[in-house]
Amino acid sequence: MTSTVHESPAATAAPVVLRHAAGGGTLGGVGLVLAGAVSGQFGSAFAALLFPRAGALGTVALRVTFAAVLLLIVARPRLRGYSRADWAVAGGFGLALGGMNILFYQAIDRIPLGAAVTLEVLGPLLLSVAAARRAASLLWAGLALAGVYLLGLDGFGRLDIAGAGFALGAGAMWAAYIVLGARAGARFPRLDGLAVAMAVAALVSLPLGIGTAGGALLEPGVLALGLAIAVMSSGVPYALELLALRRLPAATFAVLTCLAPAFAALAGYLVLDQELSLAQGGAIALVATACAGAVWTGRR
Repeated sequence: MTSTVHESPAATAAPVVLRHAAGGGTLGGVGLVLAGAVSGQFGSAFAALLFPRAGALGTVALRVTFAAVLLLIVARPRLRGYSRADWAVAGGFGLALGGMNILFYQAIDRIPLGAAVTLEVLGPLLLSVAAARRAASLLWAGLALAGVYLLGLDGFGRLDIAGAGFALGAGAMWAAYIVLGARAGARFPRLDGLAVAMAVAALVSLPLGIGTAGGALLEPGVLALGLAIAVMSSGVPYALELLALRRLPAATFAVLTCLAPAFAALAGYLVLDQELSLAQGGAIALVATACAGAVWTGRR
C-alpha cells in the first residue's frame, strides 16, 4: 500500500491551562495553524519516501533529533531560574511529543494511513468537546469528526487490533501534548519550552531508531531527507502552533487541528500521486466547514 506518513504537529489546550486571547481566534492565529499544517503534512509526504530505507522508528529518530538540534540552536533556551515543576512540565511535554510520533508510526506500519489518522485525531477532538462551552462548538466538533471518519472510511476494513491500539494511543499522547504544550508555553519564554521538549523527545526516540535502522541513518541521502523532514514536519509546525496557542480559544484550536487529515490527503496527491476519491473530497469539505464554523462561533 502506498500512503503518506502523517505526523502530528498540532497543539492546543483546555481553558484551565491556557490564558486565551479575548474574544475568538484571530486571523493571525488561524493563519499560524494553517501554515503549520501545510508544512507538516507535506513533510509527512516526503517522510513516506524515507520509510523503505530507514524504517518507521528510524524516520522518527532522524526527524525529532534534527528538529531538536535546530531548535536548540535557534532558541538557545535559558536553562537557569526554573523550578522543579517547570522542568517536570517540559519533560512531560517532551515525552508526550516523542510518544505521540512513535506510536503513530507504529500504527501506520499496521493499518492504512486514513484509518490511523481518523483514530488518532479522536484525541484532540475529545479535548475540543471537553473544552467547548457552547452547544455550537459540539456541533462543529461532530461535523469535523464526520469528515475525518469519511476521509479514512476506505481503510477500515483492514484494521488490526494492534494497529488500532497504537493509533488510539497516539491520539491520547496528542491530547497530552496539547495540554502540556500550553503549560510549557506559559512557563517558558519564546520557544524555550518547545526546544527542551524536543530534546527530551530526541533522547527517547534516537535509541529506538538506532536499534532498528543502524548504519542506514548515517547514509548521506537519508540524513539529507531526514533534515528536510525535520524542518517541514517538526520545526516549522511546532513553532507556529506554539505561537498560535496564545491567540486562539481552546475549542477553536482543537477543531482546527482536524484539518491535518485533509492536508495529508492533499500532500499525498501532489507529492506521492495518490488520487483523491469523491469521498475524500467530501471529507475535506466537511472538515473545512467545521473549522470555519468553529472560528466564526468563537469570534461571536
